[in-house]
Amino acid sequence: MSNEKEVESRRRFLKVAAGTAAMAAVMGGMPRYARAADLPPLTDADPTAKALGYVEDASKTTNPKHVAGADCSNCQFYSGGPTGRGPCQLFPGKSVNAKGWCVSHAAKKA
Repeated sequence: MSNEKEVESRRRFLKVAAGTAAMAAVMGGMPRYARAADLPPLTDADPTAKALGYVEDASKTTNPKHVAGADCSNCQFYSGGPTGRGPCQLFPGKSVNAKGWCVSHAAKKA
């Protein structure tokens, strides 16, 4: 009889622990997205943007280093979504356009 209670107690504990871990993972990710949305947009006046040839729209760049189809959304330094704006490791504290591009573009590893 006590063996059944121990098994039920372990099951209940594991369910609660799994639920708590899942909730912590979800809650831990939420502030990151909120902060990304609050980042000011990168401007053409930014010295780093100038140095790296950043453009808001990759399709309009005239830089010979640009490869067709390359934009921020498929760069390993970009951590935003496929559309809109998001953070980039190369421009800390600023958001870049998912359709933007700079000379430091490095394709995401598959």
